[in-house]
Amino acid sequence: MQTEPARAGRNTDSAAVLRAIRDRRSIGKCTEEIPDPEIIRQVLEAGTWAPNHHLTEPWRFVVLSGDARVGLGGAMGAAAVREAANAEVGETARSRAVGKPLRAPYVIAVYADPDPSAPEIEEIASAAAAAQNMLLAAHALGLAAMWRSGTLIYSPEVRRYLKLPERAVMLGVLYVGYPAMEPPQRERRPMDDVAAWWDSAPE
Repeated sequence: MQTEPARAGRNTDSAAVLRAIRDRRSIGKCTEEIPDPEIIRQVLEAGTWAPNHHLTEPWRFVVLSGDARVGLGGAMGAAAVREAANAEVGETARSRAVGKPLRAPYVIAVYADPDPSAPEIEEIASAAAAAQNMLLAAHALGLAAMWRSGTLIYSPEVRRYLKLPERAVMLGVLYVGYPAMEPPQRERRPMDDVAAWWDSAPE
């Protein structure tokens, strides 16, 4: 039987988790202060506790800081040039792309390395759950974090730079640092707009 103190502690923990889920926001502006690597390790550790079918642990992370971010920007810039309609457009797009990884002191690439024993969609979902765990951990640790994706992040140039295996599925990058802005205010649709409750089989 649970003791009263144990129940009280569990209720307190539950409230903190639910509050973190509701209060977390994507914050895209970071200060120049560099978080201690041990804090980033805590964020990564949270990612490794995501649910995963067959216990395959398909999530993989590449943590970029310092000049490694510059290299990522170069790969993104090359992808922007390749995708552009002409040279002038390409140069403008390249100049914008190269600086994007420098918006935060850490950029964490997140991808799934699917195990052939499990359906690929489940492996991707597990890696996405790992990314969400990391966002929540960053919030709990007082960090700013934002999940970014898009054609440049999915590009062959970025895949080569990150040395992803051929079977890897890129999910995006997390920009992580200390916040340089107030969290934006957000609303969500009412829960009853998106949830259906069934207590008998439909006719």
